[in-house]
Amino acid sequence: MTSTLEVSGATVRKGERTLLADVSLRLGSGDFVAVVGPNGAGKTTLMRVALGLERPDSGRVTVDGRDVAALSPRERAAHVAWLPQRVQVSEPITALEHVAAARYRFRESHRRSEEQARAALERVQAEGLAARRITELSGGEQQRVAVAALLAQESPLVMLDEPANFLDPAQQLELYALVGRLWRSGLGVLCITHDINVLAHAVRHGGEGRIRVLGLSRGQVAFESHYDAPELGEHLGQVFSVRMRGVEVEGRRVFVGLPLEGGE
Repeated sequence: MTSTLEVSGATVRKGERTLLADVSLRLGSGDFVAVVGPNGAGKTTLMRVALGLERPDSGRVTVDGRDVAALSPRERAAHVAWLPQRVQVSEPITALEHVAAARYRFRESHRRSEEQARAALERVQAEGLAARRITELSGGEQQRVAVAALLAQESPLVMLDEPANFLDPAQQLELYALVGRLWRSGLGVLCITHDINVLAHAVRHGGEGRIRVLGLSRGQVAFESHYDAPELGEHLGQVFSVRMRGVEVEGRRVFVGLPLEGGE
């Protein structure tokens, strides 16, 4: 199954504040879009609008030509899976039950749901957490279980809002490598991140040019570029208000932030 999600001219206002201003975005199966920008830039608002969780004051959001707000939860889940910044689970269910519940769109037996949930937990190396209660897991463990739930949903488009939250450096590398494998398998990926360098772990065999980078600043699109573009460092520096220099480390370009001229 393939899908295409389009955000066209979305504007969101809260009182006198404009959270998004005429922002457009397209995500299809096989695409990788990274959304970057400082806190308060509108990144999470954009994702909520794209998911149909928040209606824009103007503009339109469609999935395969249908208004996303008109889709039922089951229909929407068949197209798009979402990993929020913080997964909040208050019920003391097990990790296996939590992941199995992500398959609610499927009309299948309980046994089948559990089988697929176990397979998803194994993919993120969290099978040992299956019988433990979510409320007893650390933040990092909860995040890994949340990623397993994302996989279990089997949607052609996935949206990740700072997916490496609560993970240690080794786990972050593993997670982004997994994201890269999902992308190369044909899924469409929209990923919000503060750290552009982590995307290097999602790329293999010269795929940098296929990653689109959308920079937001104060609710507006500040730039659109590609991960391998020579001018990307300059764009990043502008939205984060630092000097950003690209350097090569072990054959990969990484970006280093430096104070502005005259700064401490």
